[in-house]
Amino acid sequence: MSWPEAFAHRYDEWSAHMTDDIGFYVGLAQEAGGPLVELAIGDGRVAIPVARATGRTVIGIDTSPTMLERARARAVAAGVSLDLREGDMRDLALDEPAALIYCPFRALLHLPTWADRRRTFERVAGSLLPGGRFAWNAFPFDHRVAARLDGQRNEQPLPHTIRYGISDNRIDLTLDDGTTTSLWWATQNEWRGLIDVAELELEALYGGFDRTPLGEDGGEYVFVTRRA
Repeated sequence: MSWPEAFAHRYDEWSAHMTDDIGFYVGLAQEAGGPLVELAIGDGRVAIPVARATGRTVIGIDTSPTMLERARARAVAAGVSLDLREGDMRDLALDEPAALIYCPFRALLHLPTWADRRRTFERVAGSLLPGGRFAWNAFPFDHRVAARLDGQRNEQPLPHTIRYGISDNRIDLTLDDGTTTSLWWATQNEWRGLIDVAELELEALYGGFDRTPLGEDGGEYVFVTRRA
């Protein structure tokens, strides 16, 4: 899963503010003793720094041909190696098991159902080396934020309107040109349930990329799990 093709052309503008996650995922990659895989690689925003810091090829999965072409061009310009593959994370299949699989920028929230996420988690777990890690980040739902933003037009990072579909746990982001992408939020307990059914072990749950504890008022879910 990824951003819609029409959204892909504006992705670099949309994601320009997101930089704090790069160092976190680079650090995990530097600790990994084996293949590195990024789900929903997008334009290589995280994978290129990971490849540069580790000196290794990063396998990148994405459903968007436009995103993959942008990642390919950026990797060439940066002088790093990415193994880019068009595919759906729900159908993840690797030639050899990975030491680290990670999914940045809340991309798991593009999966609309719990069944979609369960299938993805089970595929990931089956694609890890013993002791291999799966890491991702996602936002917790905050009713105060939803009440403030629902139906509002925002200028940053691109002009867009946010609509909340509460009964469906859905957020629709619509650019001024009509291009729409959707995210489906999940609770901490839902994430923990997915970890359990995939037979992964929770190594850490942080409240931010600086590894601060998760507080009562939320923050960012930053999960690190491990295959036994």
